[in-house]
Amino acid sequence: MFVHRVLKHSKISVFSLIIFSAIAFVFYADSIMFHDCLHSPEAPETLEVHNNITKEEIRSTLVHIPLRSMQEKDEADGPNQKALVAPLKVTEEERIAWFREQLHNFKILNSNNLTRQFHARVLRFFGEECEARFFMTWISPASLFGGRELLSVESIFKNHLKACLIILSRTLDTRYGYRILKPLLDSGFKVQAMAPDLPFLVKRTPAEAWLHELRKGKKDPGEIPLSQNLSNLIRLAVLYNYGGIYIDTDFIVLKPLTGLRNSIGAQSMSLDDKHWTRLNNAVLIFDGRNPLLYRFINEFASTFDGSRWGYNGPYMVSRVVKKLRKRHDFNLTILPPMAFYPVDWKKIGGFFMKPKTPDESRWVEAKLLQLSGNTYGIHLWNKHSSRLTIEEGSVIGRLVSDNCVICNYKYSS
Repeated sequence: MFVHRVLKHSKISVFSLIIFSAIAFVFYADSIMFHDCLHSPEAPETLEVHNNITKEEIRSTLVHIPLRSMQEKDEADGPNQKALVAPLKVTEEERIAWFREQLHNFKILNSNNLTRQFHARVLRFFGEECEARFFMTWISPASLFGGRELLSVESIFKNHLKACLIILSRTLDTRYGYRILKPLLDSGFKVQAMAPDLPFLVKRTPAEAWLHELRKGKKDPGEIPLSQNLSNLIRLAVLYNYGGIYIDTDFIVLKPLTGLRNSIGAQSMSLDDKHWTRLNNAVLIFDGRNPLLYRFINEFASTFDGSRWGYNGPYMVSRVVKKLRKRHDFNLTILPPMAFYPVDWKKIGGFFMKPKTPDESRWVEAKLLQLSGNTYGIHLWNKHSSRLTIEEGSVIGRLVSDNCVICNYKYSS
């Protein structure tokens, strides 16, 4: 009896040891693969140079700068994200006082050892062969970057096989974020999450003084989450510094954007004279140092209002371009709503629903035919559609199926 118990205990111990070893190996292998990504080959000798930076300066800057972060922790998983939203129904003075108390939690406002490498990491990443430079922003926790956002990322590479995408994010520039993007990396696509250095990005722009005052707690952040407004600023600043294509994480690319330059899309147009009535900043395509981007940044900083939704984003770019309507010295193409915003946010729900009748099936086919014309992509309006599921056979379901590269999304039946 005693021998039987000893053998039984021994079997359990061996089995436990095997399980533990297997788990340890998985974590070790993941660490090795992540570490190997830090030591990618040196940047090539030839690199397209922008903004008056010499090739010698670039090569000296790139020495020993890792492409990938070694951050273990998702920064946004530290303080409660709800705690970083200003309290409602308080005075401006009370909100500023709250902001001063919470400043230490708004890490994105300051530089650290990782973000100070941002510029060199960008140059090295774009030193690879890039068909186009794409940017996204993600200021939410990495755990919220899910299937819907990955669909947007996949659509970029479906239509730009050799594109390079930088996701400007502290929370994704971590081991956890690396694992989210790993299926794309394993498939050979060039995507990289990088923690942006906001003080560097706005340096020598009108937003530099604005950020300085904000970091001192002298600015009213407003009732809207500050991260939303910082995303509006970051997209402008990164395009001003490097040039390229910015798209929101709820935008599905349907055809190549490389034929467009210095372009922005109209969200709505007047039915009478066919002139645009509002622009949107969910898609921005600009050369670096474009003077219009500088004006956007100036308008953001000089008229900032953190309590009015869209005021520092779509309404801001609309205000600036409206003032310049009669001038012809700015290089800008305004595309009609059909280019980027073929469906209004009030009607987006119908695009997620599968057809249930022959008439509905014909409507889906007609919409898909219409979108195959002059539409470059479709904005999903996540603010209004995030709780909707993509039903198989719906307009969005069909578009996603045609513009994915990993294609692991599970549809609702």
